[in-house]
Amino acid sequence: MNHDPELEERLVRYCAVDTQSNADSPTAPSTAIQYDLLRMLEQELTHMGVQDVELTDYGVVLATIPGTAPGPTIGLLAHVDTAPQFNATGVKPRVIRGYNGGDITYPDDPELVLSPENSPYLMEKLGHDIVTASGLTLLGADDKAGVAIIMTAAAHLLANPSIPHGPVRVAFTPDEEIGRGVGPELTRDLAADFAYTFDGGRVGEIEYESFSADGAEIVVTGVSIHPGFAKGKLVNAAHLASRIVSMLPQSAMVPELTEGREGFIHVTDMEGGSSEMRIKLILRDFELDGLEEKGEIVRKVCDAVQASEPRARIRCHIAPQYRNMRYWLEKDMTPVDLVRDAAVSLGLEPVSVPIRGGTDGSRLTEFGVPTPNLFTGMQNIHGPLEWVSVQDMAMATRLCVALLEKAASDRA
Repeated sequence: MNHDPELEERLVRYCAVDTQSNADSPTAPSTAIQYDLLRMLEQELTHMGVQDVELTDYGVVLATIPGTAPGPTIGLLAHVDTAPQFNATGVKPRVIRGYNGGDITYPDDPELVLSPENSPYLMEKLGHDIVTASGLTLLGADDKAGVAIIMTAAAHLLANPSIPHGPVRVAFTPDEEIGRGVGPELTRDLAADFAYTFDGGRVGEIEYESFSADGAEIVVTGVSIHPGFAKGKLVNAAHLASRIVSMLPQSAMVPELTEGREGFIHVTDMEGGSSEMRIKLILRDFELDGLEEKGEIVRKVCDAVQASEPRARIRCHIAPQYRNMRYWLEKDMTPVDLVRDAAVSLGLEPVSVPIRGGTDGSRLTEFGVPTPNLFTGMQNIHGPLEWVSVQDMAMATRLCVALLEKAASDRA
């Protein structure tokens, strides 16, 4: 099994940098620590000889690899932030060489085990070099695997100017995990005909359909008074918030019981006390009418609890986050067909399944830059069992170069 030291070195080095985003922060990027990796990438691209390298005032690293042949301008994107859902401080990446099919244990949590039983895809990676964290953190291959793939592909293109390709625009974004990585200004500054995010999983996956997503926040304000004198006066916001959550559908619309094309209502946060409570939810569906239905369910539950206790004040605000990129891509499948052809040329079988989530490509596509999502190999993301195969990343790097060549040859 071939070993790719550059990809491995980049992944391990990038994953060790804490870049966790924070949905509660009003800044852009949401956390200053994301600049640690953004500035590192800015410097590496400059030293590599890439042109037009800049770190924008909205926290995106942009750069240009000049074309060597006529062809469309293609964007390559990955995000630097890691998910807020699990500890990302003090990541210690490690490499298990030549995976033998057995259990992988963790030095910092002896009870944690990664195996083909809890991650069946692992059995397909016999002989691969597997990268994991040490047990106390996520790894951050989501999406530092994508960052490493694009950086390695860029270095390869610059070292081999005989490879025909059109202009390439590289972009590394912040805050993808909290849905704030892409705005209209990136669409303008990227200046690409179409683009690709490297933010997917299994080898061969080429994704052009994502959830449509809304976010909801419910604020429950009760009536506060000393509990010793509360009879007939106290309205406990915590009790009302608990009632709201318990009245939401539990059997058919929660993430842990849905799959495929089924959407969900997911309570992500509850905080506060007896005086005031805040509940945060995410609403997901592949179709807009299904998304609207879920929003209406949340509103009706809030209305019912409000009616049961008129002394309280219950406010429900639902806001759009991103939309299914299929709505735009199905009108012009050129970028999807191009990468499918490139995958076949490498002996891969392209697989397109709907993403039970979103990518920066969801927003970019909505803003006018068609952007399918491509595999990196990452698995078990957002938790301590996250892992990725270096060889899967190498195949994604080969696909990156092949699709750029294919675009140039099609133009010729």
